[in-house]
Amino acid sequence: MFVDSHCHLNYAGLAERQQEVLAGARAAGVTTMLNISTRAAEWNDVLAVAEREPDVWASVGIHPHDADTHEDIETALLVEKARHPRVIGIGETGLDFFYDKSDRDRQRASFRRHIAAARETGLPLIVHTREAEEDTKAIMAEEMGKGAFTAVIHCFTGSADLARAMLDLGCYISLSGIVTFKNAADLRATAHLVPRDRLLIETDSPFLAPVPHRGKPCEPAYVIETARMLSGELDWPIEDLARETSDNFFGLFAKASA
Repeated sequence: MFVDSHCHLNYAGLAERQQEVLAGARAAGVTTMLNISTRAAEWNDVLAVAEREPDVWASVGIHPHDADTHEDIETALLVEKARHPRVIGIGETGLDFFYDKSDRDRQRASFRRHIAAARETGLPLIVHTREAEEDTKAIMAEEMGKGAFTAVIHCFTGSADLARAMLDLGCYISLSGIVTFKNAADLRATAHLVPRDRLLIETDSPFLAPVPHRGKPCEPAYVIETARMLSGELDWPIEDLARETSDNFFGLFAKASA
């Protein structure tokens, strides 16, 4: 049984056939999915899926791409929304200096507000970071010094140095279908650095469909392809990998197991 620790069931490509997608995931052995929000306008829809589907959970957060248009989203509002019984994480949040769709200072400020919400609620922070390793390391270390919080670096594609820095802070690392790509040798090498009790797997559906589904909208059922690749790469029986990554998910997102 597998957990998809990060998907977007309300995004185009999945939303219009959501019941079919969920049925496919369940048939493939995916027993739990975390449906991630990225902007305030979708919070209610994301929560509605989690209310309706017992194997789907929700997060509340603002993606760094949307930091410019969400300056009014303060820590207090995130904390309030996180009281919902089906909300188990804060995010996704973080820094994206690759696309630079929002001002970098606004991204940093939003990131810190989300960290404060994670600290206050005790819920894990779901971190997006792309081409922003130094700032991510600095903010995470500084904020951890103000008071501990838990976090997962989702869809990890960074350097081995970033992985070590985040692991040193106690973070979890989540790997997506990118690890199956032909040009992802460095990422597969970095996977060996992640302790087995700190590894999660995800799809980031509907993006990043793994081999052999490249070119299609990704969906939670495909998390099994990431598991298969990692099983071979790490010489880790897939049944054990499935069990431990699922246990890791419920250990980190403890509200879901409560």
